[in-house]
Amino acid sequence: MSGRATPATVAAGRTKTTYTLHPYEVGEDGDGHSYGTDAADAIGVPHHQVFKTLVAEVDGVFTVGVVPVSGALDLKALAAAVGGKKATMADPARAEKITGYVRGGISPLGQRKRLRTVIDSSVTSLGSVYVSAGRRGLQMELMPADLIRLTEATTAPIAAG
Repeated sequence: MSGRATPATVAAGRTKTTYTLHPYEVGEDGDGHSYGTDAADAIGVPHHQVFKTLVAEVDGVFTVGVVPVSGALDLKALAAAVGGKKATMADPARAEKITGYVRGGISPLGQRKRLRTVIDSSVTSLGSVYVSAGRRGLQMELMPADLIRLTEATTAPIAAG
């Protein structure tokens, strides 16, 4: 399973970024399913070190927020981080179409179209960070500075909870 390349692994590999893949078994889907915390538990990593990728619309512009799975995305903080007024979560089907990934496997790397990205500032205090490698059941571990560089992200306190 981990042998197949994804757009995320291709994007990291193209820049010769060092990363480690962590495959895991995916549980059953359900309403309110938390892919991120399931991933953290499956690979044995603290929840604050695994980050989820969420797509929102800030003043009508698609924007990616990357926050620890232990919390939620603070939409007001995301809007403020990009100089916007109002943010709402993007429709899940729209987020899948725009990023090229399925829900639960959306990676901040290798998206179909580069979207402006904000990563929660807590990432800078970590030795390494885990994000989706582009499909359910596969996490990518990399250095926070590499994640920021590869996504051309800004960092800001955008996590709630």
